[in-house]
Amino acid sequence: MSALHNFLFKRTSIAPLITLRIAFGGLLLYSTLRTIQKGWVEELYIEPSFHFGFISWLEVASPVMMQLIFWLKAIFAAFIILGFLYRIATFGFLALFSYVELIDKTYYLNHYYLVSILCFWLLLVPANRKYSIDSVLFPKLRADDCANWQVMIFRIQLSIVYFFAGLAKVNPDWLLRAQPMATWLPHKYQIPLLGKILHLKEVAFIFSWAGCVYDLFIWLFLWAKRFRGYAYIAVLVFHFLTAILFPRIGMFPFIMITSTLIFFSADWHERWQSKLLGSKRGRATQASETKNYFKPLIKYGISAYLIIQVLLPFRYLMYEGNLFWHEQGYRFSWRVMLMEKNGYTTFILRDPVTGQQAEVETDHYLTAFQLQQMKSQPDMIYEFAQHLGDEFEAKHQIKPEIYVESRMSLNGRRSQPFLDKNVDVMQLNSPYVDGWIIEFEDEE
Repeated sequence: MSALHNFLFKRTSIAPLITLRIAFGGLLLYSTLRTIQKGWVEELYIEPSFHFGFISWLEVASPVMMQLIFWLKAIFAAFIILGFLYRIATFGFLALFSYVELIDKTYYLNHYYLVSILCFWLLLVPANRKYSIDSVLFPKLRADDCANWQVMIFRIQLSIVYFFAGLAKVNPDWLLRAQPMATWLPHKYQIPLLGKILHLKEVAFIFSWAGCVYDLFIWLFLWAKRFRGYAYIAVLVFHFLTAILFPRIGMFPFIMITSTLIFFSADWHERWQSKLLGSKRGRATQASETKNYFKPLIKYGISAYLIIQVLLPFRYLMYEGNLFWHEQGYRFSWRVMLMEKNGYTTFILRDPVTGQQAEVETDHYLTAFQLQQMKSQPDMIYEFAQHLGDEFEAKHQIKPEIYVESRMSLNGRRSQPFLDKNVDVMQLNSPYVDGWIIEFEDEE
């Protein structure tokens, strides 16, 4: 514990935090403005009449408020870059970003979760004490150093992301069947140069194994000063390649390219800041030590947080069956691009009094992207069925019966029944009740 105490609270240069604030803040600003410019606020949050919320009582705001939320996010991101009203801006961005993330799980991606985590820690570290408007307005804030944990928490968090992304790839589908790469890559034939070979099964295996090895070990080389430069070149090549091949993963490659700059030494950060920002090194004062009564809280708080981050990806072990099939414990575990599920999902609504039944026209309620995401995720199917039932009951004062027929293909296999079509979903208390999700049978 003494060694941990010394590691956490020894003084170190604040320069890596300054780089992270400026670079990551710039990425947040670009991403937010891009969402506004492309009309995605309307398309994803205003036009749909139904949303798959993570929290039942959290609703989508009015169209005007949704637009305002994204413009506020852009303003807060700009303030983060400039280090102006830094704590308020970071908290504001984190709150609004998390709200948008939680109102519809349709758009969940690992990097949204990562952005929330990085913003949370940026809120807690003094990344505005140098090269910021705050340090000009309030000179007493200026400092050249900070506590070691304030830099290390970002390096450890990014290491966790990489390691668990790699560990998740150690599975038979990824390594022995090159799936889902073997399904996806042949469709990328239009890409210059690479497109001519992406249909080859050998290429799918190369991409699969390279991705696994990269994620499992790149973070170790980023920690090592001797190999860091080469490792960062690998970061650039790997993430630019994934951005070209899989544009639907959005900003994730650029988030990793930007955030992994935190691994570089303080001297490296100080040199580029001195050259590009034009200030002399060593001009600021030394920051005050962390108050003794805060140190135990910080020490045990960080320890508890890291334990949670390590355990959360393993929570799927509490559930029986194939994780890729039922997806219970799949989210928030750094599982990236591991599966391809195709098939159909049909809802049958039956009036228990008249016996009349009809297939629900789901496209009257959901966008094409919502339908694509919902059809293979049991919790979203269950949530939509409950919405259909509540709507029918409100209109006819009687609870209907709702049955779901679904067949899915997992990672290139032949399709098989996904849900029991004889189960009335309105009688279920959870999407994971035994028997509704039909057990996965591997054809091999």
